[in-house]
Amino acid sequence: MRRLPVYILIDTSGSMSGEPIEAVKNGMQAMMSALRKDPYALETAYLSVITFAGDVVQTKPLTEVAQFQPPAVSAGGGTSLGGALKKVAECAEREVVKSTVDQKGDWKPLVFLMTDGMPTDNFDAGLAEFKKQKWGMVVACAAGAQADTKTLMRITECVVRLDAADSNAIAAYFKWVSSSISTGSKKIDEGRTELSSLGELPPPPPEITLVKS
Repeated sequence: MRRLPVYILIDTSGSMSGEPIEAVKNGMQAMMSALRKDPYALETAYLSVITFAGDVVQTKPLTEVAQFQPPAVSAGGGTSLGGALKKVAECAEREVVKSTVDQKGDWKPLVFLMTDGMPTDNFDAGLAEFKKQKWGMVVACAAGAQADTKTLMRITECVVRLDAADSNAIAAYFKWVSSSISTGSKKIDEGRTELSSLGELPPPPPEITLVKS
């Protein structure tokens, strides 16, 4: 079976303490509740969570939706965005099955990244490693006014912004992510094709603004 790998990168730096990190926990729970009701996602989607603050940790390896339990997360430290990009590239290299002459491998991974600040590590080195991998859709979310959309635009053309990193906005973001994963799973199941542009994703809710380059 060809899997649809989905990597979810979450900023857990000190500025995410309080309401934002609690909203992330609730948002992941709601996301998984929705995906477990979707037969397309249950069939093909495999999820991994990578958190980044002072350290970068893959808190969940690629796991099928039916078995996935959101990890415990807490906030504190810097914003190792470069390290997160390097980590997801390493995880994809290790976990994603490559196509060969004899068989098709996994579909290209989807990446959903959310951060509320600016990198505090070597971003350029991490970005270089990230660019070496073949990705499907990569969506970067700037949560709140302090997030640097120009840096995120270097990662992907698909950048969205939350006006505030509060519970309502973060809940809306995770709901949209779950809908996007469902859309990608359905497209693979019905047409054997992958998501290729932001226009193929569900329309974002009012809390989410598309960032133009």
